[in-house]
Amino acid sequence: MILDYIPIFLVLIFSGIVGGAIILSSRIFGPYRPNKVKLMPYESGKDPVGTTHERISVKYYLVAMLFIIFDIEVIFVYPWAVQFKSLYNQYGIFAFFPMFVFLIVLELGFFYILMKGALKWD
Repeated sequence: MILDYIPIFLVLIFSGIVGGAIILSSRIFGPYRPNKVKLMPYESGKDPVGTTHERISVKYYLVAMLFIIFDIEVIFVYPWAVQFKSLYNQYGIFAFFPMFVFLIVLELGFFYILMKGALKWD
């Protein structure tokens, strides 16, 4: 039983050795000339301003969650749209109703967050 896992262990050991050798060789043979500018934190091409403990608005996270929700919507709608022709041939107009209900519920949610002002930036 354990003999079946020997090739996996060998691959893991070999990959660890190769990874360590690459990191070590880049440290030994690569240029390392630190200076004040290179050791500064880099933040999108700008000098960092303020501390790292500043508060971020909850709206930032809310918009991120809404983005994820609407990405998941696309994940559900795309395969249905690709298969719609065959679904329509098999079920007729009834192939459209489940997705129609899904989109209505989703758009009601979008309308709700729009009315609550979740997408307004102050």
